[in-house]
Amino acid sequence: MYTKSLLAALLLMSTLTVGANEKEIKSPDGKMTVAINDEGGRPTYTVSLDGQQVLQPSALGVKANFDDLTQGLTLKTVDAKTVNVQYDINTIKQRHVSYEATEAICQFEKDGRHALDVVFQLNSRDVAFRYKIYPKKTRGGETLVAVIESEATAFVLPDGTTTFLCPQAKPMGGFARTAPSYETSYSLDESTGKNGWGEGYTFPCLFKAPLQNGANAWVLVSETGTDGGYVGCRLLNSGNTAYRIGFPQTGEMNGQGTTTAAVSLPCSTPWRTITVGTSLNPIVETTIANDLVHPKYKPSRDYTYGKGSWSWIIGMDSSCNFDEQKRYIDFSAAMGWRSVLIDALWDTQIGYEKMEELSRYARSKGVGIFLWYNSNGSWNDAPQSPRHKMDKSAARRNEMAWMQKAGILGIKVDFFGGDKQPMMQLYEDILTDANEFGLQVIFHGCTLPRGWERMYPNYVASEAVLASENMHFGQGACDAEARNACIHTFIRNTVGSMDFGGSTLNKFYNKDNQHGTQRRTSDVYALATAVLFQSSVQHFALAPNNLTDAPAWAVEFMKQVPTIWDEIRFIDGYPGRFAIIARRSADKWYVAGINAEAQPVKTKIDLKPFFAKGTQLNVYTDDPQLNGKLQTVKQKGQDMKVEIPQNGAFVIVNH
Repeated sequence: MYTKSLLAALLLMSTLTVGANEKEIKSPDGKMTVAINDEGGRPTYTVSLDGQQVLQPSALGVKANFDDLTQGLTLKTVDAKTVNVQYDINTIKQRHVSYEATEAICQFEKDGRHALDVVFQLNSRDVAFRYKIYPKKTRGGETLVAVIESEATAFVLPDGTTTFLCPQAKPMGGFARTAPSYETSYSLDESTGKNGWGEGYTFPCLFKAPLQNGANAWVLVSETGTDGGYVGCRLLNSGNTAYRIGFPQTGEMNGQGTTTAAVSLPCSTPWRTITVGTSLNPIVETTIANDLVHPKYKPSRDYTYGKGSWSWIIGMDSSCNFDEQKRYIDFSAAMGWRSVLIDALWDTQIGYEKMEELSRYARSKGVGIFLWYNSNGSWNDAPQSPRHKMDKSAARRNEMAWMQKAGILGIKVDFFGGDKQPMMQLYEDILTDANEFGLQVIFHGCTLPRGWERMYPNYVASEAVLASENMHFGQGACDAEARNACIHTFIRNTVGSMDFGGSTLNKFYNKDNQHGTQRRTSDVYALATAVLFQSSVQHFALAPNNLTDAPAWAVEFMKQVPTIWDEIRFIDGYPGRFAIIARRSADKWYVAGINAEAQPVKTKIDLKPFFAKGTQLNVYTDDPQLNGKLQTVKQKGQDMKVEIPQNGAFVIVNH
């Protein structure tokens, strides 16, 4: 019988020449295969799962200002080895990660010189690759700096593929010309061949691809490891089933900066990631966005995480005053929560001196404060203050020194200006400076996080989604709340922490809880999304009045629900229709499901993986066959029947 290490060695030895210019790379378990080819001097790759081709021949390569590294290339060698990575992290879906993959360095020559490596990593559910670009000797010396103008990188899916995509917005549009901010509605179950609103799609991008054996594969395409050394990218449709990497739009950042990336050679680009499965399990459970990156610095202190309150979602701008924030501090203290988020205009409606007083009061109650800031320099018209505190180093560091002295816990920075390299540098600069002053960071009106939980130890989460604020602004968002939640579980929240700000128990998005936009979802739904949505810091949309006007069982649940998770498991669901997953914190499992469809979801949940026979369970449910929203039952069998009505939910927890 082969040992695990011997089997891995044999699989690596099977990296062999299939054709004159083609080589195969296999994952350690042999399930995932990449074939790389240099036919005609233009490198391509294919991806297969269990022998079924998931991606057809797709282009590789980059164009730089000193050389076109998409053509004239010859594949010389493929050096493969097994890599093992173990790490612990509190800010993603799984606290301890054990990652094993095949790493293959595919070396390409051009005109007799070593010009480019394509570095692949493969495991049983993920394929990732990036480029390493080498200098070129010229008569004038050696190119040590360069501009990456574009990538040929493509993802060609089989005919008949359907898409689940979020269109990229055009720049300098929307509220106060703040677009793109990764806050557009998804199109679901659509055919390929479209290009969004003309500007492609934001990551991550989900596809359902037919396989040769009649089954379907789910394919999630994204990127990770992007920092100030590159640009944030998007996905453009090149016709039919072909998609390719796109660089930022010219108009982003109010036209400042180029759409290209300036680099020092040799350089490595960010990783392109492809997660594949015949079910949605690999998509929901993957940790690839953080597996491939490394911490950029050490945390300046032991960062802690947890729940908090947030007045703005219910009370809007006028709620950011001293008395109301003191009331929310008392509310967080009563809930046993860690923090309060004080939103825009606090600098004028509370002031710095009174904020110091408020911070002292909060700390006396065991509560910390997160403060909102506008990122803005000159990239949009967002008028909310504080402005011009985060875009320049001296002002930023002075402000952070004041926050450190005042005992502020963290910041929420809003209204960024796109994905050009200067904007990616700003994200990195804010995070780096904030760590020096012991501050945690949340981003809003922003780009997708790309492995940032592991890269930046004080990073918490990003919005990068149509979040809860939209339910205050329009009834349509309330009507679509469950549909959107059933999307985020399978797309946005799979690759990075998502700051959504939901789980309200108000009936209306208004301070008096009697008028305004009306919530369509149930109270149990609010509990379920506290489990479905992952972020290590959650500022929920609960309000002080919920202590008396919401069900006591719901309030008690929201006091106890964790924000740090040890494990996640996909159970069932379909994007935009329904979602059922389980999360574990220590020895406690939370099994949660929601439904957006008009027809009830009726299913059986196998409880054996989560609860031992005889376990006392708290069952929160909207099932019309059961009496009451909360029941305490003893697990008798292995299965539990559940029925989830539209806009309803269930949650099962160890008692």
